[in-house]
Amino acid sequence: MSDYFRPLVQQGAVRPNDAEPLAGSALWFTHAEHLRRGQPGAVIPVGEIPMSYLERLTLPRPALAGLDMNRPHLMGILNVTPDSFSDGGRHFEVEAARRAAIEMVAQGVSLIDVGGESTRPGAAEVPAEDEISRTAPVIEVIRAETGTAISIDTRKASVAEAALVAGASLVNDVSGFTFDAALAPLCAETRTPVCIMHAQGDPATMQHDPHYEDVLLDVFDFLAAQTDRLVAQGMTRGQIVIDPGIGFGKTQEHNLTLLRNLSLFHGIGCPILLGVSRKRFIGAIGKEPRAEARGPGSISVGLSGLAQGVQILRVHDVAETAQALRLWAAVR
Repeated sequence: MSDYFRPLVQQGAVRPNDAEPLAGSALWFTHAEHLRRGQPGAVIPVGEIPMSYLERLTLPRPALAGLDMNRPHLMGILNVTPDSFSDGGRHFEVEAARRAAIEMVAQGVSLIDVGGESTRPGAAEVPAEDEISRTAPVIEVIRAETGTAISIDTRKASVAEAALVAGASLVNDVSGFTFDAALAPLCAETRTPVCIMHAQGDPATMQHDPHYEDVLLDVFDFLAAQTDRLVAQGMTRGQIVIDPGIGFGKTQEHNLTLLRNLSLFHGIGCPILLGVSRKRFIGAIGKEPRAEARGPGSISVGLSGLAQGVQILRVHDVAETAQALRLWAAVR
């Protein structure tokens, strides 16, 4: 793609006659930043955006995994691993995971993301059999006790297949469907909603000097291409969520560039998931070395994402983020 349009998002019930809704939400825009590689951005009125591009920016997103995409949702993180960067080992046993899931539902999550392989920087790959033994029993228990949507956080088709049998309803692939060639056909065949995340490199190496020609446009192009690829394999755009992959093969400045310009990604025509919870850059900027104490910084960045139309926040601190979201919505 050579031309990109980033809506300059605004809010409020009083709006100009030429305002367009952002992804069918209460947010709106009258202007956009027109971006081209190697050139400075230029602000243009909404009427100069090509109609096909404008439609992807404005059309409401259909419900996905039973969730109304016209309002924000919280995805609760449930790592059933011994070594995740923030909560490794806390929910490794099925009973501990069950209790955590029930608590998250009570606190307000719409979706629980179950992962059996740590994707923290430097993490090694986990054999599929181990990943299945960690995640499938937990998903089965959660499905039996709650009506909440469940996603499986995996790069592997065999793990996803076992999770779907156990009751998962969405596949969240941090590799953006580049790791296992069998995963995309599985999701297309079973009509399973998916989340495509961008990452440069794999968890073991992704923070070893990441670099981009233009991080914002490079990430956009990857997500747009992978979305088109899944659509070509039989999925609908309405089944796909996109995630710019904050912290996955990015420096602090890369992360900040993406966060300042999140509204660009609405141009792909899919709901956006933002995962920033407790990440290293929040600790660095917020001067908090302890991952478990980064809730305030995580919430701040999350609300900034919601103001740009992000539909899903992936979080550790559910109760605190849910409280912030309720107040944010009331004021807005």
